[in-house]
Amino acid sequence: MPTALVTGGGIRIGRAIVLALGRAGYDVVVHANRSVAEAEGVVRQLATLGRQGRVEQADLSAADGPARLAARIDRLDLLVNNAAAYEHADFRTITPAQLDRMLAVNVRAPFLLTQAVLPRLEASGQGAVVNVTDMAVSRAYSPTHHFAHYLASKAALEQLTRALALELGPGVRVNAVAPGPVAIAAETTPAQRADILARLPLGREGSPEDVAEAVVYLARAAYVTGQTIRVCGGLSVA
Repeated sequence: MPTALVTGGGIRIGRAIVLALGRAGYDVVVHANRSVAEAEGVVRQLATLGRQGRVEQADLSAADGPARLAARIDRLDLLVNNAAAYEHADFRTITPAQLDRMLAVNVRAPFLLTQAVLPRLEASGQGAVVNVTDMAVSRAYSPTHHFAHYLASKAALEQLTRALALELGPGVRVNAVAPGPVAIAAETTPAQRADILARLPLGREGSPEDVAEAVVYLARAAYVTGQTIRVCGGLSVA
């Protein structure tokens, strides 16, 4: 059976990705940092699907975190770089430490983790990487102000996706999923939320499961690499 590693797999979108991969026939290593109890719950749900899973804890913001996590992975067919730092902050007040942490989790960790597990992905014969970025990188929608360091990090991850698709093919495919209005941020006012929903051709907020379905597609799509699927209810064309 194929094996996947999903970072940040215990909660929200990561949890949905783990369970969708389980239903698609993957055994899953569920990474967590602080949400270990939640990740253990997801592993129990995997068992009910007849799939194997285990939790691996690692702080991906630490310089050696990705390498320590990779050292515990024996074989791997799919890496999903989902773990992310997310913070609402006025650009004028963002400190170097805040910027460094955002870049460490959202760019450096996927970069180093992909690098570290690459031999396993190449040995798979069907290795794939899916990065979770953000639709707001390519099309701003309210409210995207006060997220400058977050958006900069996700833009870098999207560019890394394209760069690695060129460099790692044909042995490993690299794609991205960019959620749009999925689990709309708590900072969104009722008026902003109504404005977003009014512009959506599909007329509703997305769910973590919508994102997970796109990840499963990219995991299986043998002739797709270097692409970003925007899971946004049509907002990208509205």
